Amino acid sequence: MKQKSETASGGVLFFAMLFLVLVVAYAQQPPPKTQPGVRIIEMKKAGLLYKTPGSDAQILKDDVVFYHEGAYMYCDSAYMYETTNSFDAFGHVRMVQGDTIFVYGDFLYYDGNTRLARLRENVRMEDKQATLFTDSLNYDRNLNLGYYFDGGMLVDSLNELTSFWGQYDPTTKESLFSDSVKLTNPDYIIFADTLKYNTESKIANILGPSVIRSDSGYINTTRGWYNTVTDESQLLDRSEVYSNDGSKKLVGDTIFYNQKTGVGIVHGNMFLQDTLRKSIIRGNYGYYNDKTEYALATDSAFAVDYSQKDSLFLHGDTLVMKTDTLGREIKAYFNVRFYREDIQGVCDSMQFVSNDSILYMYRDPVLWNQGNQISGDEINIHVNDSTIEKAVVKTNAMAIQSRNVENQYNQLSGRDLTANFRDGEIHDILVEGNATSLYYAFDEKDSTIIGLNHTESPFLSMKFKDRKLEKLKIWANPRAYMDPLSLLKPEDMTLKGFVWLDYLRPKSNRDIFRGNKRKAGDIETNPKKRFVRD
Repeated sequence: MKQKSETASGGVLFFAMLFLVLVVAYAQQPPPKTQPGVRIIEMKKAGLLYKTPGSDAQILKDDVVFYHEGAYMYCDSAYMYETTNSFDAFGHVRMVQGDTIFVYGDFLYYDGNTRLARLRENVRMEDKQATLFTDSLNYDRNLNLGYYFDGGMLVDSLNELTSFWGQYDPTTKESLFSDSVKLTNPDYIIFADTLKYNTESKIANILGPSVIRSDSGYINTTRGWYNTVTDESQLLDRSEVYSNDGSKKLVGDTIFYNQKTGVGIVHGNMFLQDTLRKSIIRGNYGYYNDKTEYALATDSAFAVDYSQKDSLFLHGDTLVMKTDTLGREIKAYFNVRFYREDIQGVCDSMQFVSNDSILYMYRDPVLWNQGNQISGDEINIHVNDSTIEKAVVKTNAMAIQSRNVENQYNQLSGRDLTANFRDGEIHDILVEGNATSLYYAFDEKDSTIIGLNHTESPFLSMKFKDRKLEKLKIWANPRAYMDPLSLLKPEDMTLKGFVWLDYLRPKSNRDIFRGNKRKAGDIETNPKKRFVRD
């Protein structure tokens, strides 16, 4: 037993002396040739060091530690190449740079000349902000930049990002991802082609085609930024914001959008569409809240209702849409003009309330249908499924029908007027209060004009067929007379307040942006005209 113990002790002593000789020999070797300004890698610790004859590599085992220009690198074993100032490290690889950067992996190749570390298998790069996972990571210490090229994932306190290629700068906290990028947040997911992300500010910069999906809807964009903390974003290049069911679509040159509040502010070519209600609102500036369905558009603003065969085009300096449990309300302010093939109109302001299906026209309203013009202090248009049923004119009502003959117009005036429509045309008219009319009478045999019929009564009604008067009724102490055409004077051919405003009439859906300014002679009514026969 004693002889065996002495033999074992001798073996340990031999290997210890061998290690000492190798270390001394290693220290006495001339330093490797390196580039100017490049420091050689220092071997700080190893349980065992030896060199195989005929090989440039020195083999190190057991708790190996290297140091190079501020970074410590740990591993289970390594091959060190003095001539190239580099080494291969194996097993439990760990790289520590100060107290900020920690890199882990199964394999490491480190080049002291280029300061490039190549880590493979189960790689993990950590700093105080985020952790990067991949199987292939190159870490450039000159640029302080780690990048992967075969799939990886970056995780911070709020988001998880995956991509095929990516890089991370621990100094600036900036990361860049491309090819199948996915940012996962508890409230939404961003799918992108190229994405830049800051782990400190939590702002994602969108640099290519991207889709942002959440429970409330989704966004299509190609450029902009998204704050993953506040859910605020700036979306550029005609980005699109959709509701969850895809029925509502918001588009603009630049959109400032908050996913949390649902508020979007649009600068440049706003386009807001509701496919369920079949409506569109446009303008160069807009505001929309997709949670309350409140919308505002201005600067060349207009709306389109395409729920019927013929679309209605509406313009106003400012358009406002409100939606609640009772229905929808649309308001148009200043210089309002609208066009549909069967009806056109102008006024200063307009309001449509869906729950009572009435369109209110205020201040200098004028309504045209075929050859008819209706005006008054206020006009209320009753609609049924976007089809006009009747128009109610309140105070200073006047209806004028052009005969397509110069200076010949059929006219009605009174306190209030109600015009009922059928198949897009006026079917009958009722005038209440001070009803006055001028109507050209025809010979039933040859349809020649026999004179201008004048009536005055508290009430008057007319019924039309094929755009011609079929029946006239006046009651409660009516007055009526007829003037032959040959005896008519110019002042006898119009009622008080007559003004033919066809030049203001929108002629097409592109004509809704023209102003509503009247000619100087059409602003004031004729104070001299009286319905009194001398």
